[in-house]
Amino acid sequence: MATLLYRLGRFSFRRRGRVAAVWLLLLVLLGLAAAVFHGSSSDKFTMPGTESQRALDALAREFPQASGATGTIVIAAAQGRTLDAAAVAAVVKEAAAVPGVVAALDPFRSGAVSADGRYALVQVQFDRDAQDITAAQREAYLKAGSSVAGLRVEHGGEVMTSTPEVGGSEGIGVLIAAVVLIITFGSLVAAGMTLLNALIGVATGMAGLYALSGVIELTSVTPVLALMLGMAVGIDYSLFITSRYRQFLAEGMDREEAAGRAAGTAGSAVVFAGATVVIALAGLSVVGIPFLSVMGLAAAGTVAVAVAVALTLLPAFLSYAGALALPRKQRTGQSTSAGGDGFGYAWGRIVTRLRVPILLAGILGLGALALPAQDLRLALPDASTAAPGSPARQAYDLTSEGFGEGFNARLIAVVSAADPQATTAAAEQAAQLIQRTDGVLAVAPPQTNAARTTALLTIIPKAGPTDAATEDTVNAIRTKVAAIKTAEIALTGATAVGIDISEKLADAMPIYLLLVVGLSVLLLMLVFRSILVPVKAAVGFLLTVGSTFGITVAIFQQGHLANLFGVDVPGPLVSFLPILLVGILFGLAMDYQVFLVSRMREDYVHGDTPRQAAINGMGHNARVVTAAALIMTAVFGGFVFIDDPVIKSMGFALAIGVLVDAFVVRMALVPAVISMFGHAAWWLPRPLDRALPNLDVEGERLRHHLTAGTPAASENALDRLSLEGGG
Repeated sequence: MATLLYRLGRFSFRRRGRVAAVWLLLLVLLGLAAAVFHGSSSDKFTMPGTESQRALDALAREFPQASGATGTIVIAAAQGRTLDAAAVAAVVKEAAAVPGVVAALDPFRSGAVSADGRYALVQVQFDRDAQDITAAQREAYLKAGSSVAGLRVEHGGEVMTSTPEVGGSEGIGVLIAAVVLIITFGSLVAAGMTLLNALIGVATGMAGLYALSGVIELTSVTPVLALMLGMAVGIDYSLFITSRYRQFLAEGMDREEAAGRAAGTAGSAVVFAGATVVIALAGLSVVGIPFLSVMGLAAAGTVAVAVAVALTLLPAFLSYAGALALPRKQRTGQSTSAGGDGFGYAWGRIVTRLRVPILLAGILGLGALALPAQDLRLALPDASTAAPGSPARQAYDLTSEGFGEGFNARLIAVVSAADPQATTAAAEQAAQLIQRTDGVLAVAPPQTNAARTTALLTIIPKAGPTDAATEDTVNAIRTKVAAIKTAEIALTGATAVGIDISEKLADAMPIYLLLVVGLSVLLLMLVFRSILVPVKAAVGFLLTVGSTFGITVAIFQQGHLANLFGVDVPGPLVSFLPILLVGILFGLAMDYQVFLVSRMREDYVHGDTPRQAAINGMGHNARVVTAAALIMTAVFGGFVFIDDPVIKSMGFALAIGVLVDAFVVRMALVPAVISMFGHAAWWLPRPLDRALPNLDVEGERLRHHLTAGTPAASENALDRLSLEGGG
């Protein structure tokens, strides 16, 4: 692999114009395709095989007029006054006139008026799903009731779901990344080139994703996740290769050879790190959840593009940059050293000398931070966590004020039977059983389709949609109605769908975690030819994940320091966050593991003691890993400023995970363990050593054959390598 990447790096350096033109053309073509074929995103989470999804499918088939998106208009009179029926009827009339609305129920007829007569709920039924509602329809819905004087009118429901907006706030992370790059490189050209390379990769990946959105249904979170991850890894991968390029220049190589060597060595590590991220994200498909599979594959695609751009376009940029990629002192001949005995070496000596206290402090500290994770609760987001002041949030709060939290957590029981009489009898029996269930506030009379083969029961629980008591109520209802054998009864609604998705994801989490940990052990065994190093890496990864979950739960669910991070209403974490976090952090953890430990292994193989090898690994790579971690933290942290609670929690968890993994696990616990175990850290049974293929991630064979240090000698050596079947 190192040989191939070496050739690719030199080719891109020499043919910089062609390479840049190809990427520019690809970006333009994908941009045009995105503009032409761009489709709308959706907040519709489907879960094949669950009871709630079966009920939704039955509604679409048997009761289509009740299967579209719903809206709820909340009406309130002034303090101390009651609602006037004529005024409410005017609101209902305006709602019924909204394009696409098939029904708007007068609350005085449906009984949706509060006991004190001050609040009322107008149920609005649309003829299509929420993602198919046009902006004009949504605008007309928002205006319904605005002309009626003396009333407070708020608009909520499924129809008000909106796509998270990616504006300028997350650009703060990119600005911080630019500052870190400038400090790290000491060159505006090198920093700008690295950032531009990453931006082109992200733009290309996102254009491709939007071009596919016309044929693949994307959730609203998917593009943001792809943007977040593509930007972070794109900058980091370019940083690693540029840093190695500058190191080779400082050692006296010409620029083309340095670019080839950087692509063959650091580029090999980038390929491995990127491959682990792609595999982990693509592995989300094994969970069997369509929207999660699409999210994982979309993010994996942007990472793959980031790797390709780093390996091809970056060497072309290095060719254009010339000597400007170096710091001024190095360009003017004042300094030609590749680095001194700086902070990395000093930190390495401290860690290896105090390895036992550092190990104890690190493990116990991360263990303590993980404790809140035992209270982890999952749910799909609802309007209670929407941005304060948004229409959905205003409607939610007003409904809770007038009727209680349960009216925001409506459940629907779908009763189906071939015989109309059986359907009616089963619906009445189910209504009686449900009304006597703990946690149920009310059950509305059944509504039937024209053929009377399907009936709907609207159920109002006492607790809110994400309350643990509501989950207990849903399970209790399902248990009770299972005793009715004359009809098929299934419970659905946004609340039930969220509960089903959360339960399925929670069940899949241990399997996916085992898959990821097993994969990390296998891949690192191939790279480092060791038993202990992969096991230690897997344990470190578990510590990272546990502490990240714990900190995120403490802030977003339990509310500690919630105001500091703009968390208005603490609540359960979004149900797909933990499994996404495991997949993403796994790839990023392997990233830092490879760049730090590969140098340790190289020096150990060349004769250094395990302790000195650990110090050298920290000395050579601590600076670049620190910069990479700070950049990735800044990029992820920039998304914390977005109001959407899903994006906010995702950005926060990824930022904290990177900080913990890079600075505690990889830069403290890893060198401490390696120095403590000594030669045993690099032991691999001989039969296993012979059986495992040599990936040559750090290009050891490449460096061995390129001893002449000139391009001509390098080409001759590579020709011999090709004849020998090496690389």
